[in-house]
Amino acid sequence: MADKITYKTIWDTLSAIDCSDKVEQKMGLTYLSWAWAWGVIQEHFADATYNFYVQPETKVPYVQYPDGTAEVICKVQIGDCSREMWLPVMDYKNNAIANPNSRQVSDTKMRCLVKCLAMFGLGHYIFAGEDLPREEVKEETKAKPKAEPKKEVKPVAEEKPVKKDTVDWKVDGTLDGANLVKDGLLAILDALEDKDSVSGQWKAWSESEDGKFMKEKFTDVYKEMRQAFIDKLDVFVKGGNSDAETTN
Repeated sequence: MADKITYKTIWDTLSAIDCSDKVEQKMGLTYLSWAWAWGVIQEHFADATYNFYVQPETKVPYVQYPDGTAEVICKVQIGDCSREMWLPVMDYKNNAIANPNSRQVSDTKMRCLVKCLAMFGLGHYIFAGEDLPREEVKEETKAKPKAEPKKEVKPVAEEKPVKKDTVDWKVDGTLDGANLVKDGLLAILDALEDKDSVSGQWKAWSESEDGKFMKEKFTDVYKEMRQAFIDKLDVFVKGGNSDAETTN
């Protein structure tokens, strides 16, 4: 009998796959080919399916808000395991589009599918601003000669690869690395659902080593990220001074 598919087995399988050579940068946004991503899913979990929310009355494949902007919702099913993710229909500046056309909705649906697959592990580090999947980081760590190799091999706690990748982008000090970190943080921002979460996320990040380094070396990128957080706060703080929430 085949082993039962669980969230853990799916995550362990997909999170170890390196997607870096399939990533593209367009107008400041990071894209992973949906066709390639779905092909990977089929190679490992051939019975996987996906579908999108459809409004019962209008039959359009998105949720429309009072201001006319729209959001698509995707659900992926792998065995008995399912994940759901949402994504607003946006322009190249990450601004929500009112009354989107069919092409804009279609493109967003496939981006949302990729984002939903990341919830299972495939390319998740792209949204987190990392450069390499965890398994590749472990292999690099093992390959480097150490004075005390046993001590270096043992620490494989979850936070270790993230810390290593975070340091790497600061060592390289490239604009591409800064933009990748920005994209990861904006993806997290997109999922925050209240004022306190937005303020807390910005405070924690801006006071971190990453935040301080970004502010000093990539001021324009830092300001762009800060403005994105201010704009998100404006959604929750009607008539208030949202700028006071992000002072760094």
